[in-house]
Amino acid sequence: MLVVGLAAVLGLLGLVAGGVWWSTNHYGDQVTRIPDPFPRGPRPAKPAGHDGGTTFLLAGVDSRSKRPTTGSGATARLWRYGAQRSDTLMLVHLSADEGSAYTMSIPRDSWVPIAGHGSAKINASFSWGGPPLLIHTVEQLTKTRVDHFGVIDWHGFRALTDAVGGVPVTVAENSYDPQQHRHFTAGTQVMNGTQALAYVRQRHGLPGGELDRIKHQQQFLRSLVGKVRDGVRLTDPLATDRTLRAITRAVSIDDRMSNGDLRGLALGLRGFDAADARFTTAPIVHSQMIRGQYALILDRQKLRARWRAVETGDRPGAGR
Repeated sequence: MLVVGLAAVLGLLGLVAGGVWWSTNHYGDQVTRIPDPFPRGPRPAKPAGHDGGTTFLLAGVDSRSKRPTTGSGATARLWRYGAQRSDTLMLVHLSADEGSAYTMSIPRDSWVPIAGHGSAKINASFSWGGPPLLIHTVEQLTKTRVDHFGVIDWHGFRALTDAVGGVPVTVAENSYDPQQHRHFTAGTQVMNGTQALAYVRQRHGLPGGELDRIKHQQQFLRSLVGKVRDGVRLTDPLATDRTLRAITRAVSIDDRMSNGDLRGLALGLRGFDAADARFTTAPIVHSQMIRGQYALILDRQKLRARWRAVETGDRPGAGR
């Protein structure tokens, strides 16, 4: 969604700057590209009846690095063996007409096969093999082909949230997270970067645990995309520039996504709104303890059928 949001803002920026070509080249050149992020060897084919849309895999990584690892502001490596895991995973399909985006969250505790490592939580795939192993793991799980990859770390998340002036979030009920030692008060509030990171990381103290955390992440992302778009004003090019620079400093994308690809998205997404995005979560059978770890067992058959429905345009079945 952040990549989609970036392209949507670039399309609007063309109205401010006088041309989508100029805006996508100017800001596209500032976006950090990840070299060789895709797995080698055979990869899933797109299903018969594919709608011609584009599938993104977006990851939020829980790097404990004291220095940023994503975006143009990065001063440390994106990946080092065992140093970071994928804390958030979202598979996003942008329809061929670029009028809708469908997002499926994959819980970090999903127990899945990881090539060369047996079975483990899906978040370990990034820790063990960086983007290529993460993408391979998701492709094998979903039997879908990932076209593009985007990633943001905790530093980038906080910085981007602060750069747009905070993000409004409606907290459903009072809760306390004993792990983060934080209280969350019911009601609508504008969260800064530190508050927002704590909110999207919370799972302790919530009745639904990990599933409630995913709902928080989806809720926040929808609001963030809306706030980013609001940062583009025909009468305020400085605010627009500040918004775009904040995104480029925070987010890294795959090296196959050229400025031309961004331009094509920008042209098609000028009318895109956060309300056009639909969210779902990978279907879960049950949770259980495996080798002393809390794990979620997914219904892989249903997951694959649901995502195939998204890719082939069978929208009524996509969210069930």
